[in-house]
Amino acid sequence: MELKSGMSLGSRRRSRLRTTMIAGAVTAACAAAVISPAAPDANAADFYTPPASFATEPGSVIRSQQIPLLLQIPGAPNQWPGTARKVMYTSTYQDGKPAAVTGTVVEPTAPWLGKGPRPTLVVGPGTIGQGDQCAASKLMGLPMSIDITKPSIGVNYTAPEMYYMLLNGVRVFVTDYIGMGTPGIHTYVNRSETGHAMLDGARAALRASGAPADAPVGFAGYSQGGGAAASAAELAATYAPELNVRASYAGAPPADLEKVIPAIDGSTIAGAIGFAINGLTERYSEVDDVVQRETNAAGKAALKQISTSCIGDIIPAHGFQQTKNWMRTGETLSSVIARSPAVQKVVGEQRIGRLKPNAPVFLEGGLNDDVIPYGQVAQLAADWRAQGADVRFVTDLTPPILTKSIVNHLVPMLGTFLPGMEFVLGEFRK
Repeated sequence: MELKSGMSLGSRRRSRLRTTMIAGAVTAACAAAVISPAAPDANAADFYTPPASFATEPGSVIRSQQIPLLLQIPGAPNQWPGTARKVMYTSTYQDGKPAAVTGTVVEPTAPWLGKGPRPTLVVGPGTIGQGDQCAASKLMGLPMSIDITKPSIGVNYTAPEMYYMLLNGVRVFVTDYIGMGTPGIHTYVNRSETGHAMLDGARAALRASGAPADAPVGFAGYSQGGGAAASAAELAATYAPELNVRASYAGAPPADLEKVIPAIDGSTIAGAIGFAINGLTERYSEVDDVVQRETNAAGKAALKQISTSCIGDIIPAHGFQQTKNWMRTGETLSSVIARSPAVQKVVGEQRIGRLKPNAPVFLEGGLNDDVIPYGQVAQLAADWRAQGADVRFVTDLTPPILTKSIVNHLVPMLGTFLPGMEFVLGEFRK
């Protein structure tokens, strides 16, 4: 595996070595944790229920509560790698109405050694699910949770970005996104709502930590998180112009759903298409009408089950399945979309690349990525550059491995994680 980025052979070898070391550390930490059945927690449930009224200004902190991170002792101060608080904050739905969203802000133990005030990185999790139990803020103390009452397996894999930045003295905020943990359906791959959750997460992180309003911020994510980071990057100038955005890292973003849906169809994570359908039907009645009309009984049952599932649930339940089995006509979902102008319009509205990011972006695409097509990532780079954006586009050249198994989606994540993080750190240090 190599990067088309002008890196020297020695730099690539050092990058691989550091990646291996961090992956090993994260794996060891995960193995050391005790994975136990999730027990009902009245206080936790109350935290995720928004009050009857709350501040409507985007980025307002509604409530917060200190929580332990992996391997920390609850209540002990100043533990490595930082002090974490789960936060409920105000964001906005796509129609502009206020939305209560949750996330986690971590103030690092390590000092910031760069110029100016401590920067903040907002991390968008990759695909972790649609059920409330999948929210990243609920999984900060353990890498996994098992809810035997559903049953459901939640997995938190935001640790690499979070811990790497904390070690460098950067404050980290991890959003749960709209509808994850809080009431309603998580609007998976909704361009405006994921971008709003990221941008308002930056605002909330600055307020919750008492940081200067003009302290540097950046955005990062891979896969679904890459789409969220890319959306935040291009919405920042109009939605949150006061933020001092320095950089973004967007790995394998699903920038064009028309291209992504057929690639995921029939893959290990085919069930993630259900996340997208459920999220779009939650906001668009025209999509709901088509879904209700076109899906068969098996499809309706699958979408209902997926709406309360985590990534660990959909792989054994729907892995390698095809959407044609959900449709009354036996067509694929892509075919149904192609003959449904109203749905085509909605899918088009989710496309990322029509606005210009106001800060440099590190963009990655895997040439042989088996679920997030390389071509639509390359198109995103071209679209942004045509508008004058500062884009560093890196191509991962990992050869095809077990196509449709998502191996070719996961391996590039490891290969570009460190270059992406170093890119953001470099912009923070300027």
